Amino acid sequence: MLRRKPTRLELKLDDIEEFESIRKDLETRKKQKEDVEGVGTSDGEGGGAAGLSSDPKSREQMINDRIGYKPQPKPNNRTSQFGNFEF
Repeated sequence: MLRRKPTRLELKLDDIEEFESIRKDLETRKKQKEDVEGVGTSDGEGGGAAGLSSDPKSREQMINDRIGYKPQPKPNNRTSQFGNFEF
């Protein structure tokens, strides 16, 4: 592997302005999303967080929906666990 000197990155005024504009855009989107979710689920911002922590099933369901995981129920009989083996 060849060694080389670290590359120097220069921060320009245009880069800073672009970063600030993107950050403001993301903040406004986040605020709009919170407003929409807050109106549909609870009265205040703190109430939504408290509601999620009090009901672990709904929190787990929300996480599963977000990542696209759809758990299948497990059957509780012997043939499903071991197949059709005869002892």
